[in-house]
Amino acid sequence: MNESGRFHNYICGKLLGDGCITKQDGRKPRFQFMHRTEDVGWAEYCYDHLKNFIPLSPPTYRKVMDLRIKKGYSESYIVQSRTDEVITNLYKKWYPNGRKVLPFDFIEMHLDERALAWWYQDDGHLKVVNGTVNKIILSTDSFSNEENNRLIRLLFDKFNLRFVMDGQNRILLYDQFQIIYFLYLVSPWLEESMNRKALPAQPLRPIAKRTTIYLPANFKLLKPTSEINLKLDKLDTLFANSKKEVCIHTTFSTFNPLLAQRENANSYQIIIDENHRQTLARIRQQTGLTISQLTNYCFSI
Repeated sequence: MNESGRFHNYICGKLLGDGCITKQDGRKPRFQFMHRTEDVGWAEYCYDHLKNFIPLSPPTYRKVMDLRIKKGYSESYIVQSRTDEVITNLYKKWYPNGRKVLPFDFIEMHLDERALAWWYQDDGHLKVVNGTVNKIILSTDSFSNEENNRLIRLLFDKFNLRFVMDGQNRILLYDQFQIIYFLYLVSPWLEESMNRKALPAQPLRPIAKRTTIYLPANFKLLKPTSEINLKLDKLDTLFANSKKEVCIHTTFSTFNPLLAQRENANSYQIIIDENHRQTLARIRQQTGLTISQLTNYCFSI
């Protein structure tokens, strides 16, 4: 990718996140962003990646008195630009009437995995419950409801990710399989100080010997235990190597169309062979896929 392309990816993610362009009357616009002191590494990372494209000053420490905070003040690092034609052109796109309005033609062109990673590190939150990823929140409450709906559609069109909106006008990703894939997509561009937003090692949760499995109603099983265990022999096709590691990208491409299908299901309480229980637990740990979803896959191939 050429230098200009990388810059537009970076700036797309930054303006979706904590970046803004300010303009005083009679003056040209300036770009800026600010991060708390704990995230100074992220502020320096963004500065280093943008300084060759627009005239930026290095991160500067700032302390602001704020009686609403327990310690009475806030601390942050701010990065500000001088004026530049590139920033003026961005201002015209993102602030056509003096306030931020998402330019979806620009975002559709430049929102790739790199831009998504910058947006996530600025405005994203990863919730983990008992060691297991639970949801991803993108704080989009400053955008309009219509803009957020368009972002949801765009994230699906670009990445096949199924975000939803909550009552606080934020967009969220709940499905564990999709969360793991999202974190896989952005992982190459996560800066060290943002490790709290990376995928933590997922616990290997054992699978009970007697388990209930849900399969589409069009599958007619006469001897569920034996038939399902026979199909589960195909689980090994999901491993990419002898270390029993799953290729997340290939698995997502395989499973995402299957998970989009909503069908009537029948339940089967069966006894799963020990070797299959171990394999199911390992794949579930790496992908977040459920036992029923994995079994459905074995019947579909």
